[in-house]
Amino acid sequence: MAKRLLVAYGLWALGGPLGLHHVYLGRDSHALLWMLTLGGFGAGWLWDFWHLPGWVATANRVRVPGDRAGTVPALSPLRLVGQVTVGMYFGLVAALGLPWVPALLAQPLAVGLGVQLVSSVGDQTAEAPSILATAFLASLLFQGRVLAVLLVSLAASLAAQRHRRYKPCGTPQPRLAARLYHLGLACLAFMAPLACRGLCGAAGVLGTLLAIPRAATELLLLPLHTVRLLAETLGFAGGSLPPEHGTGSEVSGWGQRQHRAYEVLGLPAGSSTEDVHRSYRELVKVWHPDHNRHRAKEAEQRFIELQEAYEELAGPRR
Repeated sequence: MAKRLLVAYGLWALGGPLGLHHVYLGRDSHALLWMLTLGGFGAGWLWDFWHLPGWVATANRVRVPGDRAGTVPALSPLRLVGQVTVGMYFGLVAALGLPWVPALLAQPLAVGLGVQLVSSVGDQTAEAPSILATAFLASLLFQGRVLAVLLVSLAASLAAQRHRRYKPCGTPQPRLAARLYHLGLACLAFMAPLACRGLCGAAGVLGTLLAIPRAATELLLLPLHTVRLLAETLGFAGGSLPPEHGTGSEVSGWGQRQHRAYEVLGLPAGSSTEDVHRSYRELVKVWHPDHNRHRAKEAEQRFIELQEAYEELAGPRR
């Protein structure tokens, strides 16, 4: 079906940054590049306005190139700049979206794919193996440098220019559904790591926002906690007599601590101060960590319990 210039300009105006006019004209590499860079960072989309008539004529076979087998395309400084820029862009996206992948693997692969994508725009292409091999080699040489991604992208772009060639003429184009499917997969592979990283960042921000009310509550209760801690330090808290209990009433927290302390020291409730001192001295010798190196963890726990029980029972009396 013949392509119409008016339709191409309409798609350029409505969805130019997404490369819709390139999809319409069968320029899938150019369309994918525009999708991933939003119209060549805006500047390429505006540049397309002047080239649409020629691309429509080429799509309608009005301008059919001659036999270019064995010829090498002319060196294009604009294409070289685009290769370096997009290679750096892909490398930075890989570093941001794939932090768990080693840099020696993710970055040169992303840079090489970006350079190869720019090399495939229009009627030209390049040898992908040569570009990727150069990118990996340059990444090994410049690893750790401040401008490593720039140097890797520049090396891969020079390799692409060295191995540039024309695409073969007369190659049948797949159906629109298959083309859109391949474009969608490529965009998904590019966007998925960034989306995952963005969701992780959003989850962290949400967790921080949810923690703000709790932190505010703790801040408001800080004076109360300070007074309670001061009272415990001075011996006022827990020093008063336990309240009287009625028949069947629950034991208070103070009474529970006293009962637990007697159990730890192996004494019946209400034992005298002398019994508390004697039992404490005997059990401390038995459970001292220096005497129980074969079961140090258990001895340390029992030693701490003895100290707490002794302070609970002997502290108020002192």
